[in-house]
Amino acid sequence: MADVARRAGVSSQTVSRVSNGHPGVVDTTRRQVLAAMKELGYRPNSAARALKRGEFRTIGIITFSLSTTGNVRTLEAIATSAAQHGYATTLLPVAIPTQDEVRGAFTRLGELAVDAIIVIMEVHLLDAATVSLPPNVGVVVADSDAGDRYSVVDTDQAGGAREAVRHLLDLGHETVWHLAGPEESFAAQRRTDAWRATLQEAGRDVPAPLRGDWSAESGYRAGLRLAQEPDCTAIFAANDQMALGVLRALHESGRTVPDQVSVVGFDDIPDSGSFVPPLTTVHQDFAEVGRRCVEGALRQIGSDAEERGTTLVPTRLVIRRSTAKPPAPVG
Repeated sequence: MADVARRAGVSSQTVSRVSNGHPGVVDTTRRQVLAAMKELGYRPNSAARALKRGEFRTIGIITFSLSTTGNVRTLEAIATSAAQHGYATTLLPVAIPTQDEVRGAFTRLGELAVDAIIVIMEVHLLDAATVSLPPNVGVVVADSDAGDRYSVVDTDQAGGAREAVRHLLDLGHETVWHLAGPEESFAAQRRTDAWRATLQEAGRDVPAPLRGDWSAESGYRAGLRLAQEPDCTAIFAANDQMALGVLRALHESGRTVPDQVSVVGFDDIPDSGSFVPPLTTVHQDFAEVGRRCVEGALRQIGSDAEERGTTLVPTRLVIRRSTAKPPAPVG
């Protein structure tokens, strides 16, 4: 630091203020110091700064799966938002969804020195008293129903599903068939519950839901079954990947979309507008979810108060060409 100060012609205190991102340094001086740092190859010692400040400028992230679109996009949004606030992120994927694995992930993050933790996983594994959270580390949970125990940020899953089903009913379909996500998924369960409640409120028959695993292949298998249901004119798939499989199955079975069957997905992945036909779907604002997760984590850093409650990020229906009025009755 002394070498940088001599090269830049400033005090060591000024170098410290620049390396710590202090706003009270004029731009010309800041540029001189940064240039001297670059010339000398100086890098601030983050470990020493952490000991001095009592914070590590790092947010830990625990997640089960990196194979689902929702988790990957939420993770990307969290990392981007954290970086904008000057925080690094440390990711610990949990390979097997067991209590020991979750407990071990919390322990490892405590050893890696993080200021807060964001959890993207099924919350029932956080319920047991055997999970020991690192002391003085705030926790935010994405996509769960644990608002009575943690600070939770979630997409309005139920609101999005209701809008999707109402759209199909408003087009004139008698009922809506549903391809649900995995049973262990809270998001899938909320979408299924909203689908069922919307049909019941409208006085419509509720077909038995089919179950997929979020993949296009599971959507394809379910789509082949639905293609054999002559009364099936509208399908709400719990995510866009399964909707993609449904579209393929309907095409191969000679059921045209949307002339004979309308299909709605959920997520609005970047490619959904390029499906054949372009997919009507529920848009999730993953960037906003990530931003609010990080903001919730930052509020808890250095605070003794535990935050609880759920923040819902609104969804919106994106209407494309995979939905239309049902076919006219024959005869």
